[in-house]
Amino acid sequence: MIQSDWGDWLVRDVESATPEGVAIWYLGCNGLILKDSDGTTIYIDPYLGLGDPPRTVRMIPVPFDPEDVTDADAVLATHEHTDHVHGPSQAPILESSGTFYGADDSLAVAHDEEWTTEWDVADDQLVEVSEGDTLEIGAFTVHVEVANDPDATHPVSYVLEHDAGTVFHGGDTKPSDEFDRLGDEYEIDLGILAFGTVGQIPDKETREPKRTRWYNDENQIVEAASALEVDRLVPTHWDMWKGLTADPTVLHHHARSFEHPTRLEIVEIGDRVDLA
Repeated sequence: MIQSDWGDWLVRDVESATPEGVAIWYLGCNGLILKDSDGTTIYIDPYLGLGDPPRTVRMIPVPFDPEDVTDADAVLATHEHTDHVHGPSQAPILESSGTFYGADDSLAVAHDEEWTTEWDVADDQLVEVSEGDTLEIGAFTVHVEVANDPDATHPVSYVLEHDAGTVFHGGDTKPSDEFDRLGDEYEIDLGILAFGTVGQIPDKETREPKRTRWYNDENQIVEAASALEVDRLVPTHWDMWKGLTADPTVLHHHARSFEHPTRLEIVEIGDRVDLA
């Protein structure tokens, strides 16, 4: 069972919130919670695990116990990596309510981890999506779009449209030729993109140090945000793994000469931003 460093205050804060439009909480790593004025609550890539020390070492607190979540309409997964699809983090959320959405390889993880037998999760709570699909979740219209993550086998991104604004969550995507199309097709108010440094991480098989780039560097994240024409850029993932952490404030310099993003917003684990 996962043991939070923070108790249940963050979950209770989300449950008691009554946003005018959409409130968004950052969970560290690449996790988000979105809640609108009607109470619809969507989790994206919530990961509460500790990694695989000493290869991947979590550098931030575990913000809540998944068993404490009692009101989730959906859990969205961007791709199949452990810090995005993780039974101990996500299956207990589904035991209370909600539906898990992910591409085929993300669903394969859920089946391999036996979510429906190890936890009280029903088969119909696991729903496969692919690029081009559209989901209606409360007042959110969720579009499943392309992502460019060479380290994943089937990544997707999500565009969440709401009367209060539009959010793009790219998972661990790098820049893509498709992002110009997405920038033209959607008016993206808030863009979520993974950012990190290049570091020496032990190889998964040999455990020997290996030069590793999992996330956008300073130039890539601004390139992606510019193509997507995002108004507000929220960099994520920079806080998570020892050896790959980065300073997101440097992005002010890299973004300064571009029309998009118009604003850089630095959030830490537990912080809330709003769309209204």
